Amino acid sequence: MSTLLSVDNVTKQFVNHTALDDVSLSVSEGSIYGLLGPNGAGKTTLIRIINHITAPDSGSVTFMGRRLTHDSVSHIGYLPEERGLYKKMKVGEQAVFFARLKGMSRRDAVNSLKQWFEKFDIMPWWDKKVEELSKGMAQKVQFIITVLHRPELLIFDEPFSGFDPINADLLKNEILQLRDQGATIIFSTHNMASVETLCDDITLINRSRNILTGNVDQIRHAHGKDRYKFTIDGDPAQLISALQPMLSEAQPEVEQLRNGLNSISLKFVADTPVKDIIARANEASQLRGFNSDLPSMDEIFISAVNANNQSEI
Repeated sequence: MSTLLSVDNVTKQFVNHTALDDVSLSVSEGSIYGLLGPNGAGKTTLIRIINHITAPDSGSVTFMGRRLTHDSVSHIGYLPEERGLYKKMKVGEQAVFFARLKGMSRRDAVNSLKQWFEKFDIMPWWDKKVEELSKGMAQKVQFIITVLHRPELLIFDEPFSGFDPINADLLKNEILQLRDQGATIIFSTHNMASVETLCDDITLINRSRNILTGNVDQIRHAHGKDRYKFTIDGDPAQLISALQPMLSEAQPEVEQLRNGLNSISLKFVADTPVKDIIARANEASQLRGFNSDLPSMDEIFISAVNANNQSEI
């Protein structure tokens, strides 16, 4: 896939604070890209630079093959974490207003908006004032406004915040459909489960620097190397004892399953032959299952941030 957005060695400083320190990333066309990091890491500053709200002190941003300019913004849809609608305006009137700002004609805006309002089941609220909306309905309206003009790049900052599971699932499906229709999507979130299910690639920023970048599956496999999960019928202590000389961690994870089996997650010394692991496990227990035990993105996030923080002490 070709690159839609490239951030190259971007640095941004404010008074007595470096918000971004030599950050680079590349977002492929038609992908979903996760921008991750603790609060205050620099994510919002980077999003503001991509939206041409502020400019980097050094480095460059290339969008659609050209250096980012103010005119690029018409090809970007941005849903900020700090939601903002005019409370006294009617919902439909306000949505049309924002669509017109994006260059749509009134007729096209009204037609498209009504299709989206029907899809999101908020058409009865078209003539209500914004202040009458629940938080979830207001977020639906803002999501619609963001995607309505079908921009090449969509940026969502904590898009699932405040949604119940049903509406969060609705939003996830819409994001996937937008991707399938050709949109490129960046979303910033603390919800690591959504990163695993939605994102192709991620960048993790901590203390203003990019500390981890890559494909989600490849990152999980790299961090899960030499960790395996066993399902056994029997005493976990016997299995752990038999495998002890091969282990690199002293604290295995043991879970008792409903069917009377036990699940044990074990980390082995690097490059321990799998055939040796299985042979010894079979001798010590009734082995019912064996597979790689990939860490969650939540675990990887915590591990990478903690390691980076320790290295800077």
